[in-house]
Parts: sequence; C-alpha cells; structure tokens
Amino acid sequence: MHELSIAISLIESAEEEAARHHATGVRAVHLRLGPLAGVEKDALLFSYELAAEGTSLQGSRLVIEDAPVAVFCPVCRERRPVRSLQSFCCATCDTPATEVVQGRELEVIALEIDS
Repeated sequence: MHELSIAISLIESAEEEAARHHATGVRAVHLRLGPLAGVEKDALLFSYELAAEGTSLQGSRLVIEDAPVAVFCPVCRERRPVRSLQSFCCATCDTPATEVVQGRELEVIALEIDS
C-alpha cells in the first residue's frame, strides 16, 4: 500500500510548512488528486489518519479535491474533458486524443493552520 508512504510524506511536508509559518497546529491539508495519479483516494484517507497518529497533525483532516482528466484536442485545438477514463476522446467532438493535460495531479494546494 504505497498510499501510506504518500500520507507520511504529506504529514512531514505539512509539519515543515507549518513550522516555517510558526503555526501552533494544522487543522487540514488540502490535496488535489487526479484519477491518473495512481493513488486510491479511500486508501489515502485511511492512511492519512494512521500516519498522523502521534504527530502534530493528529486530529487534522485530509481534504481531497478531485481533479478531472482533460486532454488537448487536436481538432478543437483546445483543452477538453474526456468522455471517460476508458476512452480518451474529446467530449466535444469525439476525436481520440493523446496529450493528457490534467488528471495526474497529486499536490498539496493549501494548509489550514492555527497561528
């Protein structure tokens, strides 16, 4: 379960960032997660709680924002959503697309800290 190692890294990064801002605590870690990141959302949420035990983030929340998959459509010449994860075709014109421009995200986008 690599989600546990990801959760541990999230905790460590959040602790470092909170210390840089002289925070007294962290209430929540906000994460953007794409379906192509190779991370199971529920496993990460569970792992986060385990990883936070005994740390300064114990009791904090992991808030996950789902990032949709988007491709660059060669016909529309624009960023477009896909029809489905099984069919990487432009949702507008149904053209197959190979350039994924969104959906691989695994990034911390915000921390809620106590000052």
